Amino acid sequence: MASVLIPLAQGCEELEAVSIVDLLRRAGVEVVTAGLDEQPVQASRGVVLIPDMTLDSALKNSYDMVVLPGGLPGADNLEKDTRLIELLRQMAAEGKYTAAICAAPKVLAHAGLLDGKSVTSFPGVLDSVSGIDYQQQPVVTDGKVITSRGPGTAMDFALELIEVLVGKQTRDEVEAGLQRP
Repeated sequence: MASVLIPLAQGCEELEAVSIVDLLRRAGVEVVTAGLDEQPVQASRGVVLIPDMTLDSALKNSYDMVVLPGGLPGADNLEKDTRLIELLRQMAAEGKYTAAICAAPKVLAHAGLLDGKSVTSFPGVLDSVSGIDYQQQPVVTDGKVITSRGPGTAMDFALELIEVLVGKQTRDEVEAGLQRP
């Protein structure tokens, strides 16, 4: 079974976080949400999320993919966490997937994972990052890096993650159950 770590920082975008967790679990993916500390996470619109465990506990396990929800100041808090930056670098070195949506692709940039990559993000977030091929697509996959634009693309992003992790058939089954137009 594929396994995914989703770090949840104070101020994360709840629509992105919950959509990603929900759709991945519908696909049978093992999802672990991890708070940067032991506190419940107050998301950007005031929704309180209770992570499965702390990041310190989560780091004792290995994952096929790390997915970063965006939002501000959530992405800023992720970017400042040295444990997470080291994990992202380790995932890339091991040829594993890293993914980020909205403002969180800047965390991948900070970790040095976007050099020469085609990427997307919330408009303006990556303006100061050089060496990337910025796309205005809802979801961009370049090798083992997957990025997306924002809350409105969260389902598309999660469905792409499902396809990468467990295949197109499972993606299609999950999407059919969503009754999207």
